[in-house]
Amino acid sequence: MESNKLPISKQMRRLLIALIAISTSLLILVAFTLSFYQIRYNDALHNITEATDFNRNFKDDIDLKMYYYVIESRFSTGLPLSEVHEAQVFASTLLESTEDKDSYTAISSVINLCDNLEKQIRQIESTNSYDERQIQLENNIYVITSLIEEYMDEYLYCEAAHLNQIKNETNIRLIVELAITIVTVGVLVFHLIRYSAKLGHSIADPVERLNDRMLEIGDGNLIVKEPIESEVQEVHALGVGVEQMVDRMDNLMRESTERQEKLRQAELALLQAQINPHFLYNTLDTIIWLIEAEKSEAAEKMVSDLSDFFRHTLSNGKDIVSLGDERKQVTSYLQIQQVRYKDILTYFIDIDDEVLNVMLPKLTLQPLIENALYHGIKEKRGGGAIRVKGAKFGDEIIIKVTDDGAGISAERLSELRNAMNGEERVGFGLVTVHERLKLFFGDEAGLEVESVIGEGTTITVHIPDKEESR
Repeated sequence: MESNKLPISKQMRRLLIALIAISTSLLILVAFTLSFYQIRYNDALHNITEATDFNRNFKDDIDLKMYYYVIESRFSTGLPLSEVHEAQVFASTLLESTEDKDSYTAISSVINLCDNLEKQIRQIESTNSYDERQIQLENNIYVITSLIEEYMDEYLYCEAAHLNQIKNETNIRLIVELAITIVTVGVLVFHLIRYSAKLGHSIADPVERLNDRMLEIGDGNLIVKEPIESEVQEVHALGVGVEQMVDRMDNLMRESTERQEKLRQAELALLQAQINPHFLYNTLDTIIWLIEAEKSEAAEKMVSDLSDFFRHTLSNGKDIVSLGDERKQVTSYLQIQQVRYKDILTYFIDIDDEVLNVMLPKLTLQPLIENALYHGIKEKRGGGAIRVKGAKFGDEIIIKVTDDGAGISAERLSELRNAMNGEERVGFGLVTVHERLKLFFGDEAGLEVESVIGEGTTITVHIPDKEESR
């Protein structure tokens, strides 16, 4: 499967090579055609030019020289045998480069006539009688040179016609090749567009699917799917890499969730362990004192409250309890503490019945009330009150734990708020409750702390009113 997928660079290189090969082939074909016909045209034109020059003077020169020779003129330079030989060589040269059949026949006749002319000249040379020489000059020499001239004219005519034919053939061939080139280019452009579109789709379509896949991943869909297929190696590798990344992210998130769960359980255990051991010791001491003071009913009530407190604290190992259970736990806790701090502590619990079924992490309210008692009421002279009020407001449930104790300094309050935002690590109990609420309900949940030195502190618990929290 992988072997069928090519890198973009290789596919583009193949396309470029195909374009260059086809374009070069067309150029070579046209160049070859032009060169071929140009050579033929030049040969025919050269032959016509040379034959024209030859035919312009040949007959007159031979006739005149033979005439001077026959009459034994003082202007005679002898027999024109060299001129005849040169004419034979010239005609033979023309014969070698002649393509046209009629031209070939005409120039062949010229060669034969030159042979005959040479014989007639030698015959005149061997004839002594002046009259016979005159007869041979007029009946043979003049006639043969006239025939040579006529055949050379015929050769020129045929070559001129052949030259025009070459021109027409060249034009026709070029038109044909131009048509072939246009068709080839058209087919090439068609396949190029088709291939480019295919290549574009092989990149664009998978990239769009990758984009959709990344949006899914961004929305939290970490289910591993089959990698997005593409004929382009890089895009296919990207698709495989995305699914591998999703798999790793899913594993990391599972591991992170497990670690968070373990951390939450550890923090809960630590929060439970943080319930002041002195609270238990002091409560037991108070129970002993009540028994010794023969206040058995009060001792029995305190033992019952202590039992209820720890039963709700343990809650059969459950981490999530109802707000009603939380109310029972903090009620037991405050009843016990009020026995111990009856001179300085009063409390009021007012939680609407309609929100008692709301589920929330265990030990949400107790650390807040403990904080109000030990850092608020006990720090204030003359005692004070703790008020717990819970109700539904709009789309959330609000629980306020208010004390009129010593309050929190601005510096300490700033540190506490920073800790809740994850910047510092102070106020473990409150910060842990805040983080557990966010972990359970989401970012819209959590604690809000307000305090004024000397006036008291209010801790507000924000819980979204969702169906699943009921």
